[in-house]
Amino acid sequence: MLVTILDVLIAGLILGGIYALIAMGLSLQYGVARVLNVAHGEFIMLGAMITWTLYTVLGINPLLSVVISGPLIFGIGYLLHWTLFRYLRRKSVSGAAFESNSILAAFGILFIIQNIALQGWGSQIRSYTYLNFPVEFGGAVFGMNRLVALGIAAGIGVAFYLFLSHTRTGKAIRAASQDAVTARLMGVNINVVLALCFGLGALLAGIAGVLVSMINPVFGAMGLEYTVVAIIVVVLGGMGSIPGSFIGGFILGIVGSVVTKFEPMLALVAYYAIFMFLLIVRPKGIMGK
Repeated sequence: MLVTILDVLIAGLILGGIYALIAMGLSLQYGVARVLNVAHGEFIMLGAMITWTLYTVLGINPLLSVVISGPLIFGIGYLLHWTLFRYLRRKSVSGAAFESNSILAAFGILFIIQNIALQGWGSQIRSYTYLNFPVEFGGAVFGMNRLVALGIAAGIGVAFYLFLSHTRTGKAIRAASQDAVTARLMGVNINVVLALCFGLGALLAGIAGVLVSMINPVFGAMGLEYTVVAIIVVVLGGMGSIPGSFIGGFILGIVGSVVTKFEPMLALVAYYAIFMFLLIVRPKGIMGK
């Protein structure tokens, strides 16, 4: 029984670490840039597919591939906000109108990126083997690649929180999330900060994609499922709350691990049940305001 509990708990933490990383990116994009990016999962897919290509074709270590895929995905996110979403913000008559228009634009981005990926990589499921040797922990056995993914996800999550809390750029981001008009009056370049947040959100998704590719098969149409998970985690943690997304990711990962232990096909159903329950009982989430 103890081994079973440990197996479920660690498996949940591994899954939750990746969920937390994904949700932190989406929370940053919505909490600061006010864009509920329904194309978020496509950046995860890009990170995963680029990593698969670099490893299987060029033999580049998946962890080192972030040096190539990271700046590329960040640049795509930054450019998208600097052009498309910045234009929509300027033309929208209100904040609510901008949020509605940005969701519609994000749907367009979703289909564009997804179809480009399907044209380039096809619809086949891809996978590779990396650090896939067993490690025993307390009687439970896990793949080393999964434990490495957990460590990297947790480390990046903590580092990103410290970045937001203790750096000048992080303070500018937090100021823009609280009151963009006042932050502008205090000298913050709002356009740069908002584009930076969208780019960083895409970057976190891309890194999560790298970790996903290390432990799961990947394919060109995988993004939507991760977008749904990210939205559920963000609502669970509190819309726009980075710490809430981090905590919510681990909670959802453990829930998913427990459900999967009994019936794998019901994991996504359990996520939706939590989502609907939160919307009824506590729509502001764990740490929402």
